[in-house]
Amino acid sequence: MKVTDQTVVNETDIIGLTCDSRQVEPGFLFAALPGTQLDGRDYIADALGRGAACVLAPDGTLLDEKTVPLLRDSNPRRQYALMASNFFEAQPDLIAAVTGTNGKTSVVTFLRQIWTGLGRKAASAGTLGIVAQGFENRKSLTTPDSAELHRNLRDLARFGVKRLALEASSHGLSQHRLDGVKVSIAGFTNMTRDHLDYHGSMNDYLASKLRLFTDILAADGIAVVNADGEFAAAVEAACRDRGLQVMTYGEAGTDVCLDASEVVTDGYRLDITVAGKSARVQLPLIGGFQISNALSALALAVASGEDPEACLAQLEQLKGAPGRVQLVGNHPMGAPVFVDYAHTPEALNSILEGLRPHADGRLHVVFGCGGDRDIGKRAEMGAIAKEKADVVIVTDDNPRTEDPADIRGAILAAVPSATEIADRAEAIVAAIKGLRAGDILVVAGKGHEKGQVIGTEIRPFNDVHVVRDALRKVSS
Repeated sequence: MKVTDQTVVNETDIIGLTCDSRQVEPGFLFAALPGTQLDGRDYIADALGRGAACVLAPDGTLLDEKTVPLLRDSNPRRQYALMASNFFEAQPDLIAAVTGTNGKTSVVTFLRQIWTGLGRKAASAGTLGIVAQGFENRKSLTTPDSAELHRNLRDLARFGVKRLALEASSHGLSQHRLDGVKVSIAGFTNMTRDHLDYHGSMNDYLASKLRLFTDILAADGIAVVNADGEFAAAVEAACRDRGLQVMTYGEAGTDVCLDASEVVTDGYRLDITVAGKSARVQLPLIGGFQISNALSALALAVASGEDPEACLAQLEQLKGAPGRVQLVGNHPMGAPVFVDYAHTPEALNSILEGLRPHADGRLHVVFGCGGDRDIGKRAEMGAIAKEKADVVIVTDDNPRTEDPADIRGAILAAVPSATEIADRAEAIVAAIKGLRAGDILVVAGKGHEKGQVIGTEIRPFNDVHVVRDALRKVSS
């Protein structure tokens, strides 16, 4: 790859690029990007010492010594992403990116399953890493660094993956990490309160998500929107202003319409109309919100050119994503225990409402809230637990650098009848011991996560493992 210095006319051969000075090797371009906690410009000297051949930095940046070309840009994050796209070049033929507060992981997982069931070589990527049959799972952030993302796209393409379902987080969109990704289809699930510690307001949060449709989705691409969501009209308007084709799904959907749903023992019986044709399918998933996630994946698959009837048949084969309404086991008295990633007010409300129809007895929930994050949602989640659950245990989530007792106190103020057990493992054990026939327990907030952040330390912790161990003990 060659880059042209914007200050001095010169071409420099680049053999790699990174925004982490520790990963710089001789011949690399180092992107010195300002962040919320660290400023990459403070690490330019380290990058040069490791052999950086070029530096990309914001306007106004100066080098102490003009030893390598310096590229200055008013939006270096976007420039870095575009350079990564050009450097790694190859991408899967069709990429469907999904944004929204809740449901992204389940939707991309379901879409990959539908494509795979139809004989396509497909992958999903996001919070759970990269998942494709025969491909090594690479763990990452929901939306990784631009260079890592484009490296993964290249490797998937070389592996023969033709279709990719990709999560698009608001952070990744705001920070231009997805710029340069060739997105053919973009999906919007919903938008509720989350990440306001970063975005500051719901307007800014929405603006970040809209970038997927206004800036990244191809001009001839298709937008797939949840018609039942509060912000559906805003998303549709932005898409139509750009002249994009829009498909909608949901009870109010015009392209994929949910006509009726009925709770059955192991899921739901759905009446769905797609492309003017109606069908009845059995959805083998627990939780009413999974209906919306399945409809989203169905609409995205149809948007990708698949036969609607064949896609509908695949819904009956879907399996839930790890840590998303995951049935871990059953108490000896028959009560099922679920683990779910719900860590926002809307997600907690959805999981409790979704499980309620399946509970003949009491609905139990164990949850907490993360530290150093939006403090306003703590009381909201407490109030939801008070209203929607019968038995509530408030515990620690990822307290990070906050006092865990303060976090729990903010939740308990809204649900004073709850039991407070600080230690998360002890809280889970106590909840399982309290189950009776007909009850349901959901351990919410951490889902698939394998660590608990206390202070600045990440300690090994997995809700699924703790639940399984507790169930074994009460069964012995």
